[in-house]
Amino acid sequence: MNAPLEITHPGGPLRGRVELTGSKSIANRALLIRALTPGGFAIKRLAAADDTVRLQRLIDSEEDTLDCGPAGTTYRFLTGYLCRRRGTQLLTGSQRMKERPIGILVEALRALGANIEYAEKEGFPPLRIGYSALDKTDRISIAANTSSQYISSLLMLAPTLPTGLKLTLEGDIVSLPYINMTLGLMSYFGIHHHWEGQTIVINPQYYQARDFTVEADWSAASYYYSLAAMAEAADLEIEGLFRDSLQGDSVVARLYEDFGVATEFTDTGIRLTKANGTAAPALFEHNFVECPDIAQTLMATCAGLGVQGLYSGLQTLFIKETDRVKAMKAELGKLGVSLYKIPPRMSGKTGIQYFAQEGEASFAGGTPTFATYHDHRMAMALAPLGLLHPVRIENPGVVEKSYPDFYEDLQLLGFAVREDSDT
Repeated sequence: MNAPLEITHPGGPLRGRVELTGSKSIANRALLIRALTPGGFAIKRLAAADDTVRLQRLIDSEEDTLDCGPAGTTYRFLTGYLCRRRGTQLLTGSQRMKERPIGILVEALRALGANIEYAEKEGFPPLRIGYSALDKTDRISIAANTSSQYISSLLMLAPTLPTGLKLTLEGDIVSLPYINMTLGLMSYFGIHHHWEGQTIVINPQYYQARDFTVEADWSAASYYYSLAAMAEAADLEIEGLFRDSLQGDSVVARLYEDFGVATEFTDTGIRLTKANGTAAPALFEHNFVECPDIAQTLMATCAGLGVQGLYSGLQTLFIKETDRVKAMKAELGKLGVSLYKIPPRMSGKTGIQYFAQEGEASFAGGTPTFATYHDHRMAMALAPLGLLHPVRIENPGVVEKSYPDFYEDLQLLGFAVREDSDT
């Protein structure tokens, strides 16, 4: 799917039903845990996302070179896992992956005794990884504001190590929901842990095989919250979500209450409703440090409704598939909406970096064409603006990374999605 897509909606209330794909974050953790579990186990509703399919294939592969493509979670989880697999593998990825730092995780694994070498540039993929007992120490520290995927990679290995692991998180923890997601899944499979201050203690144990069902993806649900918020009225059924969720992005239900979107949990998922005439707030403010994957969605919603935004906790967005803040600034700018960093002197002594957003999306220039920067979330965050006016999405196939049925599901809600080969 390379030709741009034009997305339009005929107008009127938004109604329909969508069954979401399984959460990529949960599915990838379950796959890694299964690989570490004697005898394995069945996983139901495994995500159809490209990242998940790729991880499953690479875990099963006997090749000497494993290519993760652009899949960051896959790369980081395999970096830890391959240290426990016999033989030596070259773990590589796309050009963008080779620009994403991996040094913090490599140094932590080396402290445990890992046999890892940089195959090209120091501190970056690709890596040459050989088997190690990882018995050099059972105590390591890692910066608490680093990627939760580094921390999760270490945690999932921990019970398989000869003397377990005491992992100290130094500084302010920025991704606690994702860490808790990992620990929650490990607990489901029989692994006990406890906290001593900011140290997570996991003794040597065996994962216990249990069948597992993957919950739907709350970050994928965020795009339907955005649609409901921008619609004149909405009544949507979203299947596959759990009330008691491991996902930090489930906070999206509370955030969209400010936009008049109500969430009702059902036996099979959720129902979203918005009454006709519901007014948008004048200002939306949120710290996204615990839910960075829904930041772009809220930015697009605020742009569509002309809501002023004040955002913090965006630091991890700079090193994703693209610099997501820079990308959103460029694409929202096409609509006359500004997104800018507030000077540090205006943050007082907090040291918090704030971004402000101002303006309401204008389509006076015709149908905007949004670039996607090889980033699935850029495509899916901006597509809901097609509810207000036709929009074009360049390189729309990037959604394969996490939500391959995204455009088909939009059509279930009455959207017209067609290839636009003239652009």
